[in-house]
Amino acid sequence: MKLSVLVDNNTFIDRYFLGEPALSFFIEEDDKRILFDTGYSEVFIKNAEKMNIDLRDLDYVALSHGHVDHTWGLTHLIRLHMEAKNEKMMYNTPTVIGHPLIFNTKLVDPVGEIGSIISHEKLSKHFPIRLTKDPLWLTDRLVFLGEIKRIFDFEGNDFIGKVVTDQGEINDYIKDDTAIVYKSSEGLVIIVGCAHSGICNIIDYAKEVCQEERVVDIIGGFHLLNPTKKQLEKTVQYINELKPTKLHACHCTDLNSKLALSTVAAIQEVGVGLQLSYL
Repeated sequence: MKLSVLVDNNTFIDRYFLGEPALSFFIEEDDKRILFDTGYSEVFIKNAEKMNIDLRDLDYVALSHGHVDHTWGLTHLIRLHMEAKNEKMMYNTPTVIGHPLIFNTKLVDPVGEIGSIISHEKLSKHFPIRLTKDPLWLTDRLVFLGEIKRIFDFEGNDFIGKVVTDQGEINDYIKDDTAIVYKSSEGLVIIVGCAHSGICNIIDYAKEVCQEERVVDIIGGFHLLNPTKKQLEKTVQYINELKPTKLHACHCTDLNSKLALSTVAAIQEVGVGLQLSYL
């Protein structure tokens, strides 16, 4: 598997890419091409072009959750594919994968809507959509986890605003938050968006779904932004016992949390343009 960072908060010195407080990865595995999240704007497309990655040719768009910094780029992806059709360019129509709540309206005062800017109905006019709470294997070795089991009492318990459901507006515990996992020859590579469901919950569920205890790497946002003392200590303890080969914590992981994690794991720098390969 090869993973390329198209969008992150950070960029590398002397690499002339664009950054934004958002996330998007491009993944190649077997013969499949997967876009994981789309960031906030068209930046992921501009960076992909500089990296010689053609986002007109995709098999899947996997969404980690419905927040603005992970889904609002969808409108630009629609435009890219619509223009390709209009100009009779080569393209491949991807299937969008997500949790059943991924496109529900999310509200936070005083901002208002912080969920997907495009509805399920509108998006389905452009791309086929598959929503699932259950794990979905995209290749023999790459799985979309679906709804994450939340078993730890120190994470995944906070809500952000409200989500609009058939029962009305309810506290949004971001049940749509998920991840994808690659079964490498040396163990699991866990790819996360923001880990609102809890980074330890995600790791534990990934091990269960993949029937594998070894973890090679975890890349993405760990949702450790001013965490409580208990959450940070318990997370560091969990990672210490897990003993991953390395960690690529980025996006919504603050400096203090990275420093704490660095005492028990090899923290690697992440920025737009980073490319990682796993056997």
